[in-house]
Amino acid sequence: MNYFQTEGYALIAFAIIVLGLLALDLYVFNKEAHKVTTREAFNWSMVWIGFGLLFGGYIYLDFGIEKASQYYSAFLIEKALSVDNLFVFILVFRFFKVPDKYQHKVLFYGILGAIFFRAIFIVSGVALINRTYLPEFSWLGINFHINAVLTIFGVFLMYAGFKSWKSDEDEPDRDFSNSIGIRLVKKFFRVDPNYHGGKFFVRINGKKFATQLLVVVAVIEFTDLIFAVDSIPAIFAISQDPIILYTSNIFAILGLRALYFLLANSFDMFHYLQHGLSFILGFIGFKMIISAVYHLPSPVSLGVVFGILALSIALSIHKYKTEKMS
Repeated sequence: MNYFQTEGYALIAFAIIVLGLLALDLYVFNKEAHKVTTREAFNWSMVWIGFGLLFGGYIYLDFGIEKASQYYSAFLIEKALSVDNLFVFILVFRFFKVPDKYQHKVLFYGILGAIFFRAIFIVSGVALINRTYLPEFSWLGINFHINAVLTIFGVFLMYAGFKSWKSDEDEPDRDFSNSIGIRLVKKFFRVDPNYHGGKFFVRINGKKFATQLLVVVAVIEFTDLIFAVDSIPAIFAISQDPIILYTSNIFAILGLRALYFLLANSFDMFHYLQHGLSFILGFIGFKMIISAVYHLPSPVSLGVVFGILALSIALSIHKYKTEKMS
């Protein structure tokens, strides 16, 4: 069996798992709009994380340890960086006063959009990277094989890491009323600023209106696109295999809905997580820049990212418990 046949089977397996779980999620377990409980969110988080990890095992069996390490590294990076989305999702839902029972539906359709746009970003990015290698040269006895796009991405990610460290994401009064998503919806539809039983469109006096729920979906979707500007370049430092990048990316973001409901009331427990994510962005950017002269093995990248994430979470929990006891 050649490599392309193996990749084809991997894509088929991936599609069956993802489509099957999404169908169960939407048409069986969440057929009726309801407030997602902590227990339900925990169970779904374990399901998505479990299938993501199991698919990595499948990658290992069919492609070997190097590809599996790339998959797990990209999965962990995307999962970690996606936590940033959750902070903003909370602010969006608060700003638009989205009823609890409709939040799952908003996130579900937001994820469907992410599945589509991430495919475009990843395929386009890989194609661009493959076409922007500069001629190899030697200097002071060192061989350089510079990729212009990876170098630019590397500098950008190091800057993004520094900016993330200095920024305060927890802005309780953040204004989303001028979001690109809102402007786009209002450009094509009349908008009624109410929620109509979870519908995206309603007819009022014979005229068709988009509901506030569609507006929120648009804001969530464009918020995810903005965050993809950070996360997609980051995983290009791990691999340029579109199958590895796409499957790891999608398995990571599919669990965001459940993770949102699981952590929505617990963000004060993760004080240092933002700092850890900043270090991860900086590390990935540095890896991109030095890739012209040295390739850091994927298992090493996986260990570094996991170590930074675990340490930031451990320090955060320790701080939270200390403050609670004092």
